[in-house]
Amino acid sequence: MIPFVPKRVYFEPEALDYPVGRRLRETFTAMGIPVLITTSHNRVTGIPGKTPREQYVQAKLSLVVGVRRTLTFASCRPSAHYQLPLVTSCPGFCEYCYLQTTLGPKPINRVYVNIEEILDRAGKYIAERAPEVTIFEGAATSDPVPTEHFTGALRAAIEYFARQESGRFRFVTKFSAIDSILDAEHNGRTEVRYSLNTARIIGTYERGTTSKEERIRAATRTAAAGYPLGFLIAPIFIYPNWRTEYAKLLDDLAEALPAVLSPRFELITHRFTTRAKRSIERVYPDSTLPLDEAERQFKYGQFGYGKYVYPQEQMAEIKDFFTDAIAARFPKGEIAYLV
Repeated sequence: MIPFVPKRVYFEPEALDYPVGRRLRETFTAMGIPVLITTSHNRVTGIPGKTPREQYVQAKLSLVVGVRRTLTFASCRPSAHYQLPLVTSCPGFCEYCYLQTTLGPKPINRVYVNIEEILDRAGKYIAERAPEVTIFEGAATSDPVPTEHFTGALRAAIEYFARQESGRFRFVTKFSAIDSILDAEHNGRTEVRYSLNTARIIGTYERGTTSKEERIRAATRTAAAGYPLGFLIAPIFIYPNWRTEYAKLLDDLAEALPAVLSPRFELITHRFTTRAKRSIERVYPDSTLPLDEAERQFKYGQFGYGKYVYPQEQMAEIKDFFTDAIAARFPKGEIAYLV
């Protein structure tokens, strides 16, 4: 799959004070991509589109190159202790994505040029908790892989954490363009995870991302490079023939990976908020996502807002299925959590 190439790029003026910012401006100019200036990522103008759908699509095809000013990292349970903010948003078009809610109607992709400052701040967090290990999540509000061929931010983070006795890094992706990090010095301190789903779910709801087969091939290359490997199966849907299709996904994964591996699995069932449903219906008016509140159970989440989840009986079915299916195919594997 061809890596992400933006249709237009906006630079915050301060970004050009950094070597990465100047290099990116030269790169995009040489590629013939329109380069514009914006005073802030919150004040981007000129995104084309007459309808919410058109503006949403064009925002996904745009990029802001800026400076990460807030260096207080948010918490990131249950994935890690802290978020590591290298990138914001994602060029994929996953209909269910919670970033539609958190990033608003124009989820423009953003990369940050003050990578060293971000990593230095991570080092302070590590020092505060040492000798306990501090874990950082690099994909809490983004997928960092699509822009990596421009920024090199992931590789910089991987090699930084390779030198941290008490620091660990992890990120998850739906993309397969990971060759540029395969020879990075990681010392086993970065866990690379791939978000997987059935072919039906990826084809229907995860447009603009790589296929299930491409992600699995990328995972095999990642494993060969010695990285700790994990898989995020999310969101898990109950639909006709779901057991058979998720079993096929796990069969394909087990066939591709060496039997000696002990991957970690994170399992997240489909859920949605009222706000997310409104956003999805505005941007994807023809979506077939199951968003009927009457079929779900209302539950308050860890951040204080309510969401609609599968009822307890169906959650138990999902848990039983994946517990048995993963144990049968990955005897050394681990299920980190199921929510």
